Amino acid sequence: MSNSKILEGRTALITGASRGIGRAVALHFAEQGAHVIITARSQGALEDLDDELQRLGHSATLVPCDLCEPGITDKIADEILNRYKKLDILVGNAGILGELDSIAEIDPEDWQRVIDINLTANWHLIRSMNSLLKASDAGRAIFVSSSVGHQARAGWSTYAVSKAALEMTAGIYAEECKDSNILVNMINPGGTRTQMRAAAMPKENPTDVKTPDSINHLFLELASPAYTKTGQMIEAEQELATGHTTYAL
Repeated sequence: MSNSKILEGRTALITGASRGIGRAVALHFAEQGAHVIITARSQGALEDLDDELQRLGHSATLVPCDLCEPGITDKIADEILNRYKKLDILVGNAGILGELDSIAEIDPEDWQRVIDINLTANWHLIRSMNSLLKASDAGRAIFVSSSVGHQARAGWSTYAVSKAALEMTAGIYAEECKDSNILVNMINPGGTRTQMRAAAMPKENPTDVKTPDSINHLFLELASPAYTKTGQMIEAEQELATGHTTYAL
């Protein structure tokens, strides 16, 4: 069996990388040979991740930022262009839960903040990174969704709306990239042991849900230059249980 690394020599931008799924993906991609560009709002948490990456013999580029800051994705894209000339992998993972309340009673400021981070920031990433992904021989864009993004559930209001809109955004981008080297796909992680899950399900025993590491291989498959499908939603729960459960965006 070959010991070659699947992402050797590739550059990956991972948002929301300081904890949870983003952190796990960053560590796994680095292990598989990628240089990871990691973003999060907390510089301290990014530095902790960088320490872990260095301990394992990997390097990273740290970008502490708020993705809702005007022009920030263009600034990140300019830095990537200057340093690496291209971007091979974009993982749009950053997101917030917001208030879990009736859609008729949600606070307007909370509504806007969730939409800004979960939806609009990802659109800005698409707009800013598109030419860099096209410069890659195998550009890959991966976005993170949720079950509530395609199944209405009372009380999930803004979070559900933001994920539903993100699914459509990714689906449109996939269609528009069909004649290019960019593949666009999504992953619905399902119940995963993260701080967001704990906030959403405070009575749940965290040991009853899977760890972020358990779905690393799904992100790796979508990021691989050998992957050939686009416009797909990977349902991690079903994938782990039965294998290859997807549907078109």
